Amino acid sequence: MRAISKILTLMVLFFLLSSHELFLKCDSYFFEENSLGVLYLFNGTFDESENVITRDRIIDPQIIGPDYDLKPSSDDYYDKGDITYLKFKTGDEGTYVAGISTKPRTIELSGEKFTDYLEHEGLTRILSDRKKKGISHETAKEKYSKHVKAILQVDKKRTDHFSTQLDYPIEFVPLKNPYYLSVGDEMSFKLLYLGQPLVNQTVHISSRKNLEEKGKDEIASTTDKNGEVSFKIDTKGHWYIATIHMLESEEENLDYESNWATLTFEVK
Repeated sequence: MRAISKILTLMVLFFLLSSHELFLKCDSYFFEENSLGVLYLFNGTFDESENVITRDRIIDPQIIGPDYDLKPSSDDYYDKGDITYLKFKTGDEGTYVAGISTKPRTIELSGEKFTDYLEHEGLTRILSDRKKKGISHETAKEKYSKHVKAILQVDKKRTDHFSTQLDYPIEFVPLKNPYYLSVGDEMSFKLLYLGQPLVNQTVHISSRKNLEEKGKDEIASTTDKNGEVSFKIDTKGHWYIATIHMLESEEENLDYESNWATLTFEVK
């Protein structure tokens, strides 16, 4: 019975964790100019969405490129199965950045599940602080919101719009245009929290090909004193970088507040 109970606990925890991540994606990150395109939101893992994102939760959607600044309306979205889709039309050729932010939601976990969650996501500072205070066993209520970006390439011309800041509470800003990259090159990002570099922050990096074909786990890395992180591109395909920034909450009836960030792109 204990073994069965433990398995069920792990299954519940996996669902809670995996269903918490949000990615802005597309089948191909390469588009033709002045053409119809579709982005979609995966609320789950990088390759499986658990549920759609309702329109009332989506805030500050943006797609920015050369002489192009689209603010999608509710009519630009549609749902199919567990995926939310966003229709748009590209403009002139160049490198684009797309982003969506969500309104906060609250989740409450037992002390054991919250500890497992912190360990899984590398949130060592919060984990250590709870142990020091002797509250690891206590239930934790967390308010979280998600902020996701994708870098797109329209036809051949590369432009610097990839580095446009969308002014989300937390966001990755590429320091290189990913559409100049080849396998073997190094990619770099700056991580910003409230517009300032976020130092010593754990981030997770992987590609669809590494996850599916090579069976590799995510790479865990840490931002440096400038809030920057770099990694080597070791395969073609769809890539992502993700992080969670958590602080103790000053709001009544809340213990913690977290902001989640992901960014996706493709390497040919």
